[in-house]
Amino acid sequence: MSSIKIRAKRLEAKTQIRTLITHPMETGRSKDPKTNQPIPAHFIRELRLSHNDKTVMNCQVGMSISKDPYFAFMLKGGEPGDKIKIEWIDNLGNEDSEEHVLK
Repeated sequence: MSSIKIRAKRLEAKTQIRTLITHPMETGRSKDPKTNQPIPAHFIRELRLSHNDKTVMNCQVGMSISKDPYFAFMLKGGEPGDKIKIEWIDNLGNEDSEEHVLK
């Protein structure tokens, strides 16, 4: 099961894309309350948005983003049947992706 939820809404000549990603987004500065040991950094470092297999946005994301981040984008165009794909890669090399077909 993907860690990414995508919602899209077509508007006049553009499409609003909202996404919620389940990820711990640890900065590496927090300590475990039980062991008092530092929690290693674990955060999304790259976020990519593709429209019909063409990359339209590639973001470098840092550790200052909150846990389970929410992102919203406005895309020019978008027709029913178009594919939207969101991908992320974190600093540990983990990655995930999710596709959504516009209605």
